[in-house]
Amino acid sequence: MSMSFSSLPLSRRGLLAAGGAVAAGAVLSACGGKDDDTSTPAASAAAGPWTFTDDQPKELKADKSPSKIVAFTGTAAALVDLGLQDKIVGVFGETKKADGTAEAQAGSLDISKVEIVGNAWGEFSVEKYAALTPDLLVTHQFDPGAYWYVPDESKDKILAVAPSALITVGRVPLNKPIERYAELAKSLGADLNSATNVAAKARFEKAATDLSAAAKASGGLKVLFGSGAADIFYVSSAAVSTDLMYFKELGVDLIMPEVKGADYYESLSWENADKYQADVIFLDARTGTLQPKDLTSKPSWNALPAVKANQIFPWQAVPIFSWNGAAPLLEAITAAITKSKKVV
Repeated sequence: MSMSFSSLPLSRRGLLAAGGAVAAGAVLSACGGKDDDTSTPAASAAAGPWTFTDDQPKELKADKSPSKIVAFTGTAAALVDLGLQDKIVGVFGETKKADGTAEAQAGSLDISKVEIVGNAWGEFSVEKYAALTPDLLVTHQFDPGAYWYVPDESKDKILAVAPSALITVGRVPLNKPIERYAELAKSLGADLNSATNVAAKARFEKAATDLSAAAKASGGLKVLFGSGAADIFYVSSAAVSTDLMYFKELGVDLIMPEVKGADYYESLSWENADKYQADVIFLDARTGTLQPKDLTSKPSWNALPAVKANQIFPWQAVPIFSWNGAAPLLEAITAAITKSKKVV
């Protein structure tokens, strides 16, 4: 079950109360390998003591590398991309659609092989989670100390079951959480030098180079990222959103909304949705958000130059923080910018 954007977690309503600066991530101190092969140094490390410092920062220690991981669905997808499918036993967050197919944020995760302990914002079965006897819980940290998709009302019970790790994904450019999830995966036994991971990293780096070139060649296209709800048009800020921050670093000319403090977006009523004139609009494509076909009855939407020019494109608003997961996002932005023209 999905919600309108006003209650979707991208709004960070509950999370923003923490405020403050992003905690710096410490350097990974141990690496791992396959549990069933003790003939290599990496395998020996995985079989021995495990340590990892997350982004709170908090040092985690165990007698051996965790082998039963429960994670936010997008986090699980990143770890799967890096080679850890067999260690993911459970997930929480939008995972399965009503028709049984996987949500986009599940990425390459095989959802038939994991227990879904929560399938929407606010859902998290402590009983199902505890029954999995997990070694580690992993999720995003958009704001300091905030556990993404872990409900506040049951957080203490959840965190008492197993150690937990947070990776910062707010107020840092996209490549930073990708690097941190790679470091975490390495500590858990992933081989970052595998042919798959080397190729994925090369694809991501090429996608970044291509986006920078497309932005430079676009003639100064004004680009806006937003999300539609019944009463509100949310305009996202590149000052805090990790993907937008990275696009801006690569040269994309993003419209910067007026935000208060650490807010991720500016909230506009639909009567004022034409406040910013953009050549291109990327619209949050997640289940539960309003799509172009849902907005045709709103005069201010129809009046936008990008809408008139049919230069509206989908945006996966919570990226998968892996090279393999993020490369398609960059490629899609590049393709949209390349085919668009100046209209303002």
